[in-house]
Amino acid sequence: MTEPAQTGAVRHANKRGAARLAAVQALYQMDVAGSGVFEITAEYEAFRLGKEVDGALYREADAQWFRAILTGVVDNQKTIDPVIRQALTDDWPLSRLDSTLRAILRAGVYELMKRDDVPVAVIVSEYVDIAKAFYEEDEPKLVNAVLDRVSRRVRGEGRGKDAS
Repeated sequence: MTEPAQTGAVRHANKRGAARLAAVQALYQMDVAGSGVFEITAEYEAFRLGKEVDGALYREADAQWFRAILTGVVDNQKTIDPVIRQALTDDWPLSRLDSTLRAILRAGVYELMKRDDVPVAVIVSEYVDIAKAFYEEDEPKLVNAVLDRVSRRVRGEGRGKDAS
């Protein structure tokens, strides 16, 4: 049995998924190390995207998509964070979330708010999958719930069955 040939659309989507993951990692690094967006962008493009680092191979990523997410989150963080706060329950302030979870939510909310060309289901699914790469417990469910609430608020549509 032969492997199905990958279409351009599949390769394109995989590169965007890799760009999303890299953007989350870069946002985390910026938060923890206090690095700037230009420094991090240059580092990732020169040494990480599609490269081998410490024996681990980074998947080839859509560098333009990576930059758009990274700079989009940084440029819009003052708008993004209140949207996330509104989607969290009162007993879970944004400051209570760890840096990785904040990075995932910020990137996902940025795409929901600014990338109308990407379907809600794709955005939510991609960031839930990223959360699953870092967490085994309830965090992926939290990402799903928050992004679904935000999508209903900013786009008037959700991923769940009761979306109208």
